[in-house]
Amino acid sequence: MVQAVPEAGGAPNRAPADRTASRTVEVWDLPLRLWHWILAVCVLVAWFTPTVYDGLHRIVGYLVIGLLAFRLVWGFMGSRYSRFRMVGVRLRAAPSYLWNLRRGITGRYIGLNPAGTLMLVALLLSLIVSAVTGAMSVTVAFFGVWWIEDTHAYASDAVIVLVVLHVLGVVLMAVLQRENLIRAMITGRKRIRGHL
Repeated sequence: MVQAVPEAGGAPNRAPADRTASRTVEVWDLPLRLWHWILAVCVLVAWFTPTVYDGLHRIVGYLVIGLLAFRLVWGFMGSRYSRFRMVGVRLRAAPSYLWNLRRGITGRYIGLNPAGTLMLVALLLSLIVSAVTGAMSVTVAFFGVWWIEDTHAYASDAVIVLVVLHVLGVVLMAVLQRENLIRAMITGRKRIRGHL
């Protein structure tokens, strides 16, 4: 059995995995990460399947409705960074945050920053409108109703625009803060302040 050798200053020499774990904190729990990636796949599939693979498009649409319902519940029952408790505060901070972002001032947030919170709300609202009007458009009462179809189309386009902005925002923040945010959404862990 190998014993830890004290480093300078008396701290034990930990294994690399231990040192990495101590420099990161769990932010995104497994259910939230699975939700995020499954939703991303569903949105892409839904975008490329209307009028070509209507059956698949409909199945994915219903899956999105289920995912949205899960996220709304998880926003109140999930782990700390999954909950919606800070949404109001972060939304109020979003205008000044975006203004400061022009000068490269990002601040440091373990969970979503104000711009990320704004994106979360915009995406959830757009997805709800898109999914609900999509489901309505295949019912007897609303089939062929122009405003349902138009609302579904516009909301779906808005979702794709927001997804592109989300990806660009993640890349921008990753560069500005020198942190792999995509890996954080895969592992659930982000580095703590002071560790690059």
